[in-house]
Amino acid sequence: MGDGDFNFTDKTALVTGAASGIGAACARWLDAKGIAELVLVDLDRPGLDALGLSCKVRPFGGDVADPALWTLLAREVTKVDHAVINAGIPGGAPLTDLDIASWKKVMATNLDGAFLGLRFALRAMKREGSGSVVLTASVAGIKALPNSGAYGASKAAVAHLARIAAVEAAQYGVRVNAIAPGGVDTPIWDDVPMFREMVGKLGDRDKAIAAMGASGSKLGRYATADEIAGQIGFLLSGMAATITGSVLVSDGGFAL
Repeated sequence: MGDGDFNFTDKTALVTGAASGIGAACARWLDAKGIAELVLVDLDRPGLDALGLSCKVRPFGGDVADPALWTLLAREVTKVDHAVINAGIPGGAPLTDLDIASWKKVMATNLDGAFLGLRFALRAMKREGSGSVVLTASVAGIKALPNSGAYGASKAAVAHLARIAAVEAAQYGVRVNAIAPGGVDTPIWDDVPMFREMVGKLGDRDKAIAAMGASGSKLGRYATADEIAGQIGFLLSGMAATITGSVLVSDGGFAL
């Protein structure tokens, strides 16, 4: 690190949740910047094959919350220079209506999966004596939002996990940061009942995204996955060589 540019030549990067949304955008961004190899993880194994990337790709289908997946990766992947710990699922209900099974499901993917992926990446980077990691948190982990108990708590924990990792890993020349997006146009919305209702009411998915962006951002729109990927790429790169332990809030001013 410290080369002052976006040079990813001869580097290997891990991206979790890579089959769609921000993860897929990160994979495409790194591919365009000359990454040599991508280690991609997602439950949607066929979705990884559909990305059509030009670099070497090592796809792994599996649940990021399953320790066996990371045991497999530890056997098969020995070098990781950069990591985007991104896999996550939504979950929303008032706390009084939130059942423990739904709570545990969100925590398993968003927090347990983040811990396991981060630990794997840090172990590999410690051996190399360098590296950079970005974890995907959320503005929901910073701003208290109703009906976001499990999701918001998981993402607040992810942001603090990044800070703790930054303190521990600095001695090994490894940087760790998090990004906290606000609204982003990704397929994750398609599993949210409220959004499906809005699409039905407005008759078009793009109109629903535009309507939510108009009210959910001071800038009047949601981010694209490609925009968030570029910001993550900056944090991974030598341009951010002295940045570690930060949480980059990219929410169009929503939390203000």
